[in-house]
Amino acid sequence: MSLASKKCVPCEGGIPSLSQNEIGMYLKLVHAQWKTEKNTRLVREFRFVNFRHTMNFVNRVAEIAEQEGHHPVMHISYGECTIELWTHAIDGLSENDFILAAKIDEIA
Repeated sequence: MSLASKKCVPCEGGIPSLSQNEIGMYLKLVHAQWKTEKNTRLVREFRFVNFRHTMNFVNRVAEIAEQEGHHPVMHISYGECTIELWTHAIDGLSENDFILAAKIDEIA
């Protein structure tokens, strides 16, 4: 089963974040431009022709995030959007972050 076909599961905390080995396995399942920061954040930068294209992408990401109940941090400027993913309840990475990344990859 591909990550993009999975559904994010609510996380209330109380579970460990992914290990470095698990993160490495999941990174192979998403676009190569996704990078980790200190094994606690998943980050990717997207570039666009203009502001309208940027905002169209941001709005599509917002729709996916709402459907999944898992929300990224998005830094938006004229022709780019940087997305940061992590599971706030555990202050680290969970499978949900990679599921959302895979779904974002499908629209990028």
